[in-house]
Amino acid sequence: MREAPPFAFVGCIELREILGHRARDERELMERLEQVPLGSVYSHTYTVFLRHPRMTRAYANDFANWVASQVRDQVLAERLAVVDPFQFLRLEELRDELLSIIDDHVATLHPVPRVVFGEPFFFVQSHMIEVPTGLQARTLAEFRRCLATVDASAIYFHALYAGLLRGIAGGEFARWIAQELGLASLADKISRITPYLGGLEEMRLQMLRLVDAELTTETSAGER
Repeated sequence: MREAPPFAFVGCIELREILGHRARDERELMERLEQVPLGSVYSHTYTVFLRHPRMTRAYANDFANWVASQVRDQVLAERLAVVDPFQFLRLEELRDELLSIIDDHVATLHPVPRVVFGEPFFFVQSHMIEVPTGLQARTLAEFRRCLATVDASAIYFHALYAGLLRGIAGGEFARWIAQELGLASLADKISRITPYLGGLEEMRLQMLRLVDAELTTETSAGER
């Protein structure tokens, strides 16, 4: 295999900025969700996977978690929880879907469910701080070794953050594998992996399996 320009693994730390918008009932949640910047929508959906890399929570976004734990409306919580943010190409579309679900739910409720003894929902916006890991790869085998040990935040940064907020289709892992290693099929498969059903650690395992299969194929071809 040819040697490629190195891929430098970068991790990240999330800084959360409170925006001054809060909700104490489901209608207010809908109204504030419509008003906040799209970065807040991103923070309450995508960055949940950075904060919980193994994703053992029942509710995969902050909206569903708050409705379940503070408002105690399990019906709406479950409807919000099934929204897979990675099925949407734009944050506007994701926000519209969330708003539609809440609007449909509260339209027939009188009164609208609200927090009684719990905490209000505080809208925040995330800021990512890059953290160099010191790990670099020039070959697929080196990439595999780095991927197996690097902090999960690097998987988030290169595969998810780069894909949506930096405009790199498929993420930086897939782009490097396709452009520098010339492995378009592997890159395409990696670009399709999301953490929705298992978190970043499951995402790591799926990528490792794909890379291992490619390395095995290359070894077999070299022995012929």
